[in-house]
Amino acid sequence: MVRQDGRAYDELRPVKITTDFVKFAEGSCLIECGDTKVLCCASVEDRTPPHVAEGTGWVTAEYSMLPRANRERSKRDVAKLKLSPRSAEIQRLVGRSLRAAVDMEKLGEHTITIDCDVLQGDGGTRTASVTGGFIALSLACRKLVDDGVLASNPIRHFVTGVSAGIVDDTALLDLQYSEDSRAQVDLNCVMNELGEIIELQGTGEGRAFTLEEQQELVRLCAKGNQQLLTIQKKVLGE
Repeated sequence: MVRQDGRAYDELRPVKITTDFVKFAEGSCLIECGDTKVLCCASVEDRTPPHVAEGTGWVTAEYSMLPRANRERSKRDVAKLKLSPRSAEIQRLVGRSLRAAVDMEKLGEHTITIDCDVLQGDGGTRTASVTGGFIALSLACRKLVDDGVLASNPIRHFVTGVSAGIVDDTALLDLQYSEDSRAQVDLNCVMNELGEIIELQGTGEGRAFTLEEQQELVRLCAKGNQQLLTIQKKVLGE
């Protein structure tokens, strides 16, 4: 099949990451994956939640989509007096993914919160939040080391996320909205720099899918995540 934007079936959308996008956050970036744009900000607090073991840190995330991030205006969560189920599910995914990148003992009794705000959504907002969220997290950890708060950087490994799906019975990498909205199968894959899977979310939206199809989608995501890792390392100067 010919994709609307002319990409190959295994090709990422153009990715641009702008660091230090806002002034006050300890780490921040704007990540653009095609027409999807997510602002990721990392904030550091000198305390941890009650459930965290003494002497260790915590990493968490919050996710939201601006009212006109999509084709029609959506209501803010605050207007509904509760977090939408979708936002809650995505921010848990982002939080779990980024915690996997950090040595909590080295982080010490600090909490880093990653705020992921979708400025414009065109598919793949959760995986863009993971990829951009890691950049913000890494910048915040660097600042803690540079300021003498931490003796060493608590980042254990890089983390990236990308989606793949089956559209018209064809496996495609990095779905944009025009593809995602009619996908038969949708899969999100978060990996570390070793190529190990941190989280895998696969859903048969239009039909069930086979183990072979799942493995094909994971292979596509592995290729995309490796390319995103290269971009992250270039952005962070590593």
